[in-house]
Amino acid sequence: MSEKETYSISELADQFEISTRTIRYYEELGLLQPGRTIGGQRVFTKKEQIRLQLVFRGKKYGFRLEEIREMIQLFDRDPSGKQQLQKTIQYGNEKVQEVTNRIEDLVKIRTEMEQLLEDFQSKLDELERDS
Repeated sequence: MSEKETYSISELADQFEISTRTIRYYEELGLLQPGRTIGGQRVFTKKEQIRLQLVFRGKKYGFRLEEIREMIQLFDRDPSGKQQLQKTIQYGNEKVQEVTNRIEDLVKIRTEMEQLLEDFQSKLDELERDS
């Protein structure tokens, strides 16, 4: 991405391969806070571009938009980043546990499926021997 000072909504949409509607939605949620030109056009700074990157990273790791917004807003209230890091660690630990639980569930499902397939194969072998 370029080191440009400001971006229009369409430039950001193109950079992140999303719709301008998505960006406006993120703005409504408080994830982005663009400035405005005299004519009312949105003007996004490098800060907004970075926030958008954080939103997508958070979504990739399974964070809800509400959680992402809270983490981003914490940095605005505490520029040291301490509160943001504490909240990110808390949410991160919760996400790790969710992923662990999903993995355990998937392993159980795979084991059940493998057992069923073995049972089916045995049944098929038995039927083929009897015919």
